Amino acid sequence: MSFRLQQLNVSYVHTNVSDIWHQSVTFLSNQYYHIRARSGQGKTTFIHTLYGIQKNFTGQLYFQDKPTLHLTHDEWCELRSKKISVVFQDLKLFTDKTALQNLLIKNELTNYYPLEMIHSFAEKLKITHVLNRNVQTLSFGERQRVAIIRALLQPFDCLLLDEPFSHLDNQNITLAAALILEEVQKRKATLICCDLEQDTHFPYHKHLNL
Repeated sequence: MSFRLQQLNVSYVHTNVSDIWHQSVTFLSNQYYHIRARSGQGKTTFIHTLYGIQKNFTGQLYFQDKPTLHLTHDEWCELRSKKISVVFQDLKLFTDKTALQNLLIKNELTNYYPLEMIHSFAEKLKITHVLNRNVQTLSFGERQRVAIIRALLQPFDCLLLDEPFSHLDNQNITLAAALILEEVQKRKATLICCDLEQDTHFPYHKHLNL
């Protein structure tokens, strides 16, 4: 999925120099982008804007040359279910359900992968032992891995990541990044990862400062 930002701005995000805000930027299909920003410079706002849940902005955001301001509610739902997947910074898991129930809810909505794939992903990220535990009993790092798996259980042409590894150690970051990259490459998708620091988790085509 390719998309374009045209002089995008959110009034409450303040930054002096940015490669994103107030700029004309094109994100190409099957390319990987790292967006670096200090805390308070609008990483989550940027992700929420791309995902269509933050619409209080000036300028234009185009998906496949179509302005998102003209998209209907149904069109946004279609995009989020088939074209764009996301790992939110606050994860947005159902804390009153188990890890497995969270994954099954997504999987039943999308029917993208068989049930065995959930267990395969969980094994790769070393969280098989917590699948039947309530989410509110999990560490934030375990929750992050559940959220990563959930994002992969649907079709997507673009994957958005908002500080996806903030509570993982280096070993688990390596495992999670490898799984994400495998799925992104399989789908020839665009990857956008927002984080506080430079990183080498993915073979980025471009680094941008927010």
